[in-house]
Amino acid sequence: MERNPTVRRPRVIPVIAAAAATLLLVAGCSSDGDSTTGPEDRRSSPAKPGSESDSASPGAPSPTASAAPRKGSVKVERTLTTKLDSPWGVAPLPGGDLLVSSRDTGKIFKIAADTGKKTELGSVPGVSPAGEGGLLGLAVSSDFGSDHMVYAYFTTDSDNRIARMMYDDKRPAGDQLGAPDTIFKGIPKGAIHNGGRIAFGPDKMLYAGTGESGDRGLAQDLDSFGGKILRMTPEGEPVHGNPDPDSVVYSYGHRNVQGLAWDRDKRLWASEFGQDTWDELNLIKPGKNYGWPEAEGKAGEKAYVDPLEQWKPTDASPSGIAIAKGSVWMAGLRGERLWRIPLKGERPVAKPRSFLVGKYGRLRSVVATDDGGLWVTTSNTDGRGEPGKQDDRILKLKIT
Repeated sequence: MERNPTVRRPRVIPVIAAAAATLLLVAGCSSDGDSTTGPEDRRSSPAKPGSESDSASPGAPSPTASAAPRKGSVKVERTLTTKLDSPWGVAPLPGGDLLVSSRDTGKIFKIAADTGKKTELGSVPGVSPAGEGGLLGLAVSSDFGSDHMVYAYFTTDSDNRIARMMYDDKRPAGDQLGAPDTIFKGIPKGAIHNGGRIAFGPDKMLYAGTGESGDRGLAQDLDSFGGKILRMTPEGEPVHGNPDPDSVVYSYGHRNVQGLAWDRDKRLWASEFGQDTWDELNLIKPGKNYGWPEAEGKAGEKAYVDPLEQWKPTDASPSGIAIAKGSVWMAGLRGERLWRIPLKGERPVAKPRSFLVGKYGRLRSVVATDDGGLWVTTSNTDGRGEPGKQDDRILKLKIT
């Protein structure tokens, strides 16, 4: 089944955006392409000054929020599983097991959290892997206990889209996914910058990070879904309370978003690939313009939102993020490391610190665990890494 929602251009004006901010107080708000110089990293295009609301991402900050420790630590407790093929998206199931997508094969696997046993659920029909495209982000429904729905973001021959499938673990391995129901399509595709991270927010709405597919002007084009963060219902429709109630566009001016996570006060954070100068960690506010391609990193221009932290691409090229124990944990692909950014409310309390530098190669996804740790996946079989005999793998980390 396919739905093709009617989506009109956001009317980004102060009155509507301010109203959206009020409505969003009870809501909540998840790129490949390394930031290396090459055909995937070119820029320039005119930008449109924004006139959006100054409201925060859903969930008001707590005035008494405690700060994370200025220093932390990371210890690899164990390797959960090995020899994964181009792992990309990771979605925890109730109970702790993990669903993992294989970008290049189009398959979804369940990984048992206790033993690391791999079970193939099945393949997602229509996946067209090429370049940085393929089967990318995964998410499980906020009502998974009753609807058993798994959501997937993937590249087809014509676009990037999101579909949902019913998961039935009583069926034989390899045949546990129902027919896909396409809930959203028309996200621009390219050999590069396909975005791909999806996640359900605290408001039970589905968020998607997209890329501008190498066409930089799309990030500022409010008629395009490229270079945006999207917010939609589980059926793929615009959400009442978006900056424009007739559009799924939540924020714009992004180059390639591949990390989405919420803190305990329901603020949305996103990681973003820069080009040659700065990769970014952004605090996302509805209706705001994050500047690409006119601004990369901290530009200090009123029309755009500056990132909270920035890195040289050689040190980061960020993909997935998670928030655990008061810090943002950000995976680095080209940087081959895990970054820790300790927070107090909306601000870092100390300089970012890196861990695991060069020990496991490229790092792709980061997922918080119920016991306060992290799952981290490597990404060395994606055509850009140097895979070892055990790659790719999932690591269990103990953090402070």
